[in-house]
Amino acid sequence: MSKNIALSLSKVAERRGTAPAVIEAASARSISFTDLHNRSDHYAWYLKEAGVRPGDRVMLMVRPSADFICLTFALFKLGAPVILIDPGMGYMNLRRCISGVKPSVFIGVPKAHVFFRLFRSSFTTVTTTFCCGGSAGIFGPDLRQAALPRKETFPVYSPESGDLAAIIFTTGSTGPPKGVRFEHDLFAAQLEKVQNYYGIAEGDVDQPAFPLFALFSTALGASAVIPDMDATKPAKVNPAKFISSLQNYTVSYSFGSPALWKVVAGYCLENGITLPALKKVLMAGAPVSGELLSQMQTILAEDAEIHIPYGATESLPIVSIEAREVVAETWQQTCMGRGTCVGRSLPGITVKIIKICDEVIAEITDEMICEDGEIGEIVVSGDVVTRAYDNNIAETRMAKTFYKGDFYHRLGDTGYLDDSGRLWFCGRKAHRVYTGREYKYSVCCEAIVNNHADIFRSALVGIGDGEGRVPVLILEKEKSSKRSQNEILEEVKLLAAASKLTKDIEYFLFHHRFPVDIRHNAKIFREKLSVWAEKKLVKKV
Repeated sequence: MSKNIALSLSKVAERRGTAPAVIEAASARSISFTDLHNRSDHYAWYLKEAGVRPGDRVMLMVRPSADFICLTFALFKLGAPVILIDPGMGYMNLRRCISGVKPSVFIGVPKAHVFFRLFRSSFTTVTTTFCCGGSAGIFGPDLRQAALPRKETFPVYSPESGDLAAIIFTTGSTGPPKGVRFEHDLFAAQLEKVQNYYGIAEGDVDQPAFPLFALFSTALGASAVIPDMDATKPAKVNPAKFISSLQNYTVSYSFGSPALWKVVAGYCLENGITLPALKKVLMAGAPVSGELLSQMQTILAEDAEIHIPYGATESLPIVSIEAREVVAETWQQTCMGRGTCVGRSLPGITVKIIKICDEVIAEITDEMICEDGEIGEIVVSGDVVTRAYDNNIAETRMAKTFYKGDFYHRLGDTGYLDDSGRLWFCGRKAHRVYTGREYKYSVCCEAIVNNHADIFRSALVGIGDGEGRVPVLILEKEKSSKRSQNEILEEVKLLAAASKLTKDIEYFLFHHRFPVDIRHNAKIFREKLSVWAEKKLVKKV
């Protein structure tokens, strides 16, 4: 029998009672653990009596809020899988994703209902709709008012092993977003990892920049502060508002992308602000620089911890490292092009490196296992590893495999293990560039030119056809830099020429602003940059 994490909420509510469970920073509105549990029960009763059944797929398009948390727990209690999609992925991707997962129920705010009506062809499988918010009856009764209080406790659905709890989409940074199937037992395993490895406890206060993490916080008895920000645009966070809620609610830990923390750290340093109550920071979604970690260490208390978990939507968390180890031991090697050290496997997780392959691998053989220090493809096994993509057999076959009877996920990342068991990330498999003589790995090559003070970030791409592609390094200037591109370029070329990894790269281009993913505002869309570079250099190559 699998475990439903909604049961954790009911137990926590008994212990935490009137303590605040969810606080909306924008309005200062809060809801206690008792009310969170009760309201999710009320929603579950209402939805059940309206015809929602276990197994019904529910498209949930509600902004990060107490209602979002209540509704998600209500759907867990019902046993109705919740479908969560980043609205910022663009209309075309959004419509394709919705059509692919075939929801039968739609719950959305009034604005989402407008989208529903405009693009009804993407929702052909939906038979029942609910509106979360006032619409003067245009989209039906307001779910928040219609779900009347009930005295009876809702009987939480008891899932069988493999029962679906949610479908969550990948960022689509190396291809179309894919719907990842999350079973109830996988959510329970993630909850256990977060609690035990990162030491999250009852009484902690979380401020997650990624809304779904508020579910884990409240299920563990920690309060969740919903920050006043657009969760789809973390790099555009208002740092004053984000910091204000960190301080006002004595937040003890917070999860966000490097793009968000770069803005927050910069603001704190400019204004002499420190955050002594913030004891844990989790930073993930893209490689994290040593400079950013050093800045964060400056604004946090000396005993604060900065954890950098590594994984993917399909398997998280699997590996982690703490900032002190990065700053003291690994960052210097990263700057030399050795890749980004992402740490050691969490308990119960097995990471292996296999020979890089662009085809389906039904089963990994011993001959395919790489030796320590050899760059290959990262594969992972463990209880937080998802089993399949939804309605996508081809991608599932490509991403899943076995080794000696154990199930593994192919992350699509390249890297290697060092002699102390630490994993080093060298870039996405799809982003490596074959020159006809050798492979160049994005993270390793980019690190060389990123050492320049006037370079914000860089991207390795390949252009041209044939057996080998021509490597190009695309550069983005630091916004604060006042120097000319030509002046910077000459110095960048000298840096590149001094490294064996980049000495044979002839072409460098400046781009005003890299296209990046919506969720973390940090994963670079190198495929788009490759097309752009091809057009710029077509007459030169």
